[in-house]
Amino acid sequence: MTKGHNGLTYADAGVDIDAGNALIERIKPAAKRTMRSGTMGGLGGFGALFDLKGAGYNDPILVAATDGVGTKLRIAIDTGNVDTIGVDLVAMCVNDLVCQGAEPLFFLDYFATGKLELDQATRIITGIAAGCEASGCALIGGETAEMPGMYHGGDFDLAGFAVGAMERGADLPSGVGAGDVLLGLGSNGVHSNGYSFVRKVVELSGLGWDADSPFSDGTLGAALLAPTRLYVKQALAAVRAGGVHALAHITGGGLTENPPRVIPEGLACEIDLDAWTLPPVFDWLARTANMSEPELLKTFNCGIGMMLVVAEDRAEALVDLLRAEGETVIRMGQVVPGEGVIYKGRLL
Repeated sequence: MTKGHNGLTYADAGVDIDAGNALIERIKPAAKRTMRSGTMGGLGGFGALFDLKGAGYNDPILVAATDGVGTKLRIAIDTGNVDTIGVDLVAMCVNDLVCQGAEPLFFLDYFATGKLELDQATRIITGIAAGCEASGCALIGGETAEMPGMYHGGDFDLAGFAVGAMERGADLPSGVGAGDVLLGLGSNGVHSNGYSFVRKVVELSGLGWDADSPFSDGTLGAALLAPTRLYVKQALAAVRAGGVHALAHITGGGLTENPPRVIPEGLACEIDLDAWTLPPVFDWLARTANMSEPELLKTFNCGIGMMLVVAEDRAEALVDLLRAEGETVIRMGQVVPGEGVIYKGRLL
């Protein structure tokens, strides 16, 4: 190609193609660690391929989920602690997939920023790969968008897209009935919902992100960035063991809004709030903001990240299985005639 005059380049406009190519090379080892049966090819193509037959499915139904991390990103950006925000991104998608009874197969990410900083981007996407690896889910593609003028001061945004599969007829919820037992799996703090409220409470408290956490060891910023727990492998183990009728990922809307999504009309979740102790982070948020208990229950997971609805005669065996998988399991109530959620006892 002949040399032209020294005119304006794409890099002069703020987009560095070479940096984008360098990022792909940096993240290839992390993505390679997520490869699983069914994966075809690697990063860099115009599309990503996946072989369902190679993954062991005979008559599969596909299930898709997409999500982001919300304003938890603001804390990650302001503190510079971006290493686990990618785990949150994966968790918000794959934890939803298992609620349908699906095994997560592959994941794609979208990372957008005003100026691509290689070290920061590598840390973020390495976190995404770690979440995929822990979920048995292949990171097979994604998009990195450098958009000067759209994002400022080191800001960035993340979105994720996951696809899972199950054999036809294995979808959940299925068979939920009165007398079923509600099992709660412990959360790892706030997870990735309610952070606009969290940030408002921190502002009211007068504390900075680098202040000592009032409810745990370390700084406040680090405590609030504890990553969303991944429930995939343990939830699928329970489903495959038999007796699981439904799962509910406790995300936005908390314990009040999410359980009814998997309960048939005419039935309700009766939840005993005395069955567990409210984790310190939620106690601090509630008392600092002078929250009512109904508002707390509708905003946060309150210590329960995933709820299983199980047959009564399988409850004890599933508790044992889940505890063997390393879970904190709480027998938190039962399915009864009614509507919505019926609370007994108190958290506050």
